[in-house]
Amino acid sequence: MDARSGYVKRSGRYLAFSVLGSGPVDVLYVSTSTISIDALDEEFHVAHYFQRLAGFARLIRFDVRGVGGSDPLDPAQPPTVEETARDVRALVEAECQDGVVIVADAGGGPVAIEFAATWPSLVRRLVLVNSFARVVAADDYPDGHPRGLVDSFLAQNTDPDAAWSPPELDGRDDLALIAPSLSDNAAYRAWWLRAGRAASPATARAIVEMTVFADVRSRLAKLSMPVLVLHRKDCLFMPVALGRYVADHAPQATFVELPGADYAPWAGESDALVDEIEEFVTGTRRVSQAERVLATVLFTDIVGSTERAVAAGDGQWRDTLDQFRALVRTELVQHQGREVNTRGDDFLATFDAPARAVACAVAISRGAGSIGVDVRSGVHTGEVQLQGDDIAGIAVHIGARVAALAEPGEVLATRTVKDLTTGSGLRFTDRGEHTLKGVPDPWQLYAVDA
Repeated sequence: MDARSGYVKRSGRYLAFSVLGSGPVDVLYVSTSTISIDALDEEFHVAHYFQRLAGFARLIRFDVRGVGGSDPLDPAQPPTVEETARDVRALVEAECQDGVVIVADAGGGPVAIEFAATWPSLVRRLVLVNSFARVVAADDYPDGHPRGLVDSFLAQNTDPDAAWSPPELDGRDDLALIAPSLSDNAAYRAWWLRAGRAASPATARAIVEMTVFADVRSRLAKLSMPVLVLHRKDCLFMPVALGRYVADHAPQATFVELPGADYAPWAGESDALVDEIEEFVTGTRRVSQAERVLATVLFTDIVGSTERAVAAGDGQWRDTLDQFRALVRTELVQHQGREVNTRGDDFLATFDAPARAVACAVAISRGAGSIGVDVRSGVHTGEVQLQGDDIAGIAVHIGARVAALAEPGEVLATRTVKDLTTGSGLRFTDRGEHTLKGVPDPWQLYAVDA
């Protein structure tokens, strides 16, 4: 997929941007995230979301001031929504010849609304994802969050030494609000913590305050272009009522309520979300070319990778990861497996024979010991859905859940794998029945005797 990067200069300051894809329409993605655009393609779920958008458009992403490759900001002189909207205008005028479609998520919404209301001739269409015109509750805005709760979030969540957890989350952290479907995913959590450090705590707070204390409700009536408002029904972090308010007050708005609780657009059923955007932007919805085939899936990841990375330091841990990835890829070739994707220290691969998948997992586990790490692996055979180079379906979820239950150094398999490998010489130890999160019925699991 075509990609390039560059800078736009405004008022003596540089904004870093990147372009992905080469579709017939320009889409500028507006986000006030403190995750740099350089990190967006490092995590599987995030990369998939943006690759889907770039599949039908020329996608432009940028770092707001103070984040990643853009020039820093002074937290003592925090940015404003109006100033950031002028940055958006500079990008549009530099990169978009025939107007632009704005897609904004979360805190990017107020900036996008301000830009589209101020320079409507530059905006062809506007999409707002899990966003808002105002966050804080008021007498005429009862669905917003109480000011005290917002202040508490800012005080604690932008302090590296504090952990914010409202009572309803029963001790879990803010990731359980922002991306609940991924909060138990170790690889995603590691990426989230690492990528979120693209801005200092003081800068991050200044950027977040810019949007959570914004009020662009009066600008909604000025939106003269078609507007699509997408919001997940059970999102606690930004309730669906805030998105519905935007749709109710923008003259040409369409409101689509989607299932799920994730605030991060790439978490959960992101394909359904992008399908809505694609149809709104292009007039057509992609017809699924999914094909179902029988395959054996192998999940493997390093045990305690986050703690090991902290103890080893960035340089040494990077070397260890490079050795681990080389080991896995060598064994995949030896055992005729296909690498589907990798996210940091974990791999997903497929095989056309379950015995080869088990043998590969055992070989990876043994080899990992030689580089000083423990690996857990999960193997399952079932029907998967082919989606280009990726795979999906319940069999993939089962494989992931099985791997998560494996002990360090253990290869854990479902009964399906055990039964299909009868006569292969492989031996298994019964690990009993287990309930797999999100999967119906108990599952009998077996550890491979290496």
